[in-house]
This record gives sequence, structure tokens and C-alpha cells, in this order.
Amino acid sequence: MKVLLIGSGGREHALAWALAKSPRLEKLFVAPGNPGTAACGENVVLDVADHRAVIDFCRLQGVGLVVVGPEAPLVAGLVDDLDAAGIRCFGPSRAAARLEGSKAFTKALCDEAGVPTAAYARFTAAEPAKAYVRAQGAPIVVKADGLAAGKGVVVAASVEEAEAAIDMMFSGGLGSAGAEVVIEECLVGEEASFFVLCDGDTALPLASAQDHKRVGDDDTGPNTGGMGAYSPAPVMTSEIERRTMEEIILPSIRTMKARGTPFRGVLFAGLMITAAGPKLIEYNVRFGDPECEVLMPRLAEDLLDLLLASAEGRLAGRKIAWRPEAALTVVFAAENYPGKPVTGTEIRAIEAAEAKPDVLVFHAGTKREADGRLVAAGGRVLAVTALGSTVREAQTKAYDALKAIDWPGGFHRTDIGRRAVDREEGRA
Repeated sequence: MKVLLIGSGGREHALAWALAKSPRLEKLFVAPGNPGTAACGENVVLDVADHRAVIDFCRLQGVGLVVVGPEAPLVAGLVDDLDAAGIRCFGPSRAAARLEGSKAFTKALCDEAGVPTAAYARFTAAEPAKAYVRAQGAPIVVKADGLAAGKGVVVAASVEEAEAAIDMMFSGGLGSAGAEVVIEECLVGEEASFFVLCDGDTALPLASAQDHKRVGDDDTGPNTGGMGAYSPAPVMTSEIERRTMEEIILPSIRTMKARGTPFRGVLFAGLMITAAGPKLIEYNVRFGDPECEVLMPRLAEDLLDLLLASAEGRLAGRKIAWRPEAALTVVFAAENYPGKPVTGTEIRAIEAAEAKPDVLVFHAGTKREADGRLVAAGGRVLAVTALGSTVREAQTKAYDALKAIDWPGGFHRTDIGRRAVDREEGRA
């Protein structure tokens, strides 16, 4: 089977790497891809915002499945147009993708489905929002309703910080994403990411992970798209997973189907594990990044077969096998990220890192120059991933591999996985 994978980041390199292992794969196209995906398939120049161009490419090349990596094409309805053209696609419809495309939509779904989540209020103007913040006090969470490339959530430690976030959003700082804001109580607990494969009727648990959003060690500095992750998340015990499925995932899936907008694809639940149990922070409608970079190395199944089963409504009765090892990834980012990153700096010796046992290096923001040099072309540039019998072992291998990469223009956190290691070793 020929497959077209949409996207260009570390998530897509991880997906391409996993898809390339499938015996069912005849050829993999990646649009636009990156230097890492080029080793797994053929990168193609294709305007994925032009749905007709994507359809024409699939027909010309005989593509049997399209896999959409990032959220923007899903929210824009690429899956709907591919379905209408008779082309199989992995991912939710435009209506179902509103679970990520609109925070307010998801909050309303939680109300209808009885899903535990943070108390909230919605606003379309700054002054009522500020009045609500002053009445509630801090800490408090301010969220842009729409897609904001990971920059639409502010966890405000003070009323003044919350008011500044409200002003920024309503003044157009996040474009149309901030036309409406959702203000939530600040939940207390430990965050975790939980992934579920869905086919409209069946929801099949995948695995858990924990991301590290802050740019600096000890969770300091501004939020980023993610500076590292590990899987599985120790806080996601079998009991917490059971409650997450019964109290959060399944009610959401049933409600979406009852509304006439069944969810197909991967549902990514951002959770807060509180003293009262799991609560939903937000939904995403695709694999996380950098979570995908720790999920794919642990997957002991044919990814292509699983994605086809989701697209074709054949998940009932299936179970998914995982490797017993832990996986940990450290993001190597460009100087000044998450501000305007310094690009164009040369990266050498990735091969030395990849030669180490149980190590994979996923490209997220790289470019191959005409002279063959590999250079930084984004904020999050590489995801250095390792497998180990424990999180500690995976952590040690990942950082050891990272040291082998010659890139003076990059930086990384030094404490990815610390909480899990402390738990493993009895310090938490």
C-alpha cells in the first residue's frame, strides 16, 4: 500500500519511521517532510492547504491511505474532502476536530457528557473576563479558544498576569485564535498525556506519556511546544487508566457519536491527576509532539495496520502490544527558542548519536543545504530518544547520545524524566 503522511516535524519523523517498518507498506510519501523523513520515504512538495492538490496527488500516485500528522489540516477539514473523494484517511473530520480547534467546544462537550474538568467561564470581551479573574483570584488559567501553535495557554500566578494575557489575546496577539477566551480554575496535581485510538465506535487505549512544557530546568521559564517526554507515565496506574477511560474518554466518544460527529483517529487527552482522580485539561486530535517520539519506539505492532483499522472502523476486539521498556526523548532546541529561534547553524555528528544502542534521533526542525550540510531550521530541532529497562536507563542513554551531537547552536533541558526517576528510586 502507498501512504501519504502529512507534516514536517518530529512527530512525523517518528510516524514515518514506524510506518516504514510495516510489511504492508509499498511506498511512503511525506509532505513536506524533513531530512529525517527522507530516510524513511520520499519527501514531496505539496501544498497541504490546497485540498484539491492533495486529492490529485493521491489519485496520480495511487495512495491508499493518508495519515495527517498536525492539527491544522484536520481542523481545516482535509479529512472531509479526502473522504468525499473516496480516499481513505486517518484522522477526524472537521466537526470532530473541534475538540482541539475550540476550547469552548470541548468545555461544552464535557458539560453534556459529564466529563470531570476544571470549572470555567467563556468570554468574548476583555472587561468581563478581567472582572471574572478578579472575582476568582489567582492562580488561574487563561486559554485562547482557537489553535495558537502551543502559545494559547497562560497559567497566571497573579491577577495582573492573567489580565495581561487577556489583553494580549483580545488585542490580536494570537490572531483569530484569541477572539474568544476560556478562563479556568487552576487544577492541582500531576499532568499526564493519555492516547486512545478511535474508529467512531470503539476507543482503544494506546499508552501514556509525560511532557515537559517549560523551557528551563525545574519547569521554569515560558511554555514551549515541549522540551522532552517519557513513556509510560508512572502516575497513570492501571486504576487511573481505567477511570480515565470510563469517566473521560468513553463518555466523550459516545457523546460525539450521538451528536452525529463520530470521532475517528487518535484522541490525545491532556490530564491532571488530582486527589479526586483524573480530570480533563484539554483534548488534542492527533499524536503529541514530542510524545509521539516516545510512543512509536515502544509500539510492538504494525502501525500501518492499526491506522487502517481506525480509518475503516475495525478496532473492536483488538488489543495493542507495547514493548516493556521505557522511552525518553530530549528536545535539542535552537538558541532563543521559544522566541524567534536562531536558524542556519550547522549540526554535525548525528550519526554518532544514532550509532549508540537503543537510540533514535528524530528530526523536527532541520534542513539539508545544497552543499549537504544539515542546519537548524526551526525552534525545536531534534528529539534524541532512547529506550531503557527503566526511565533512569533511558534517560542516561538519551543524554549520552545527545552529547555526541556537535551543535554549538543548540540547548536542552538537563532534567527530562526527573520526576519519574525519583518515583522509580523511591524519592517521590
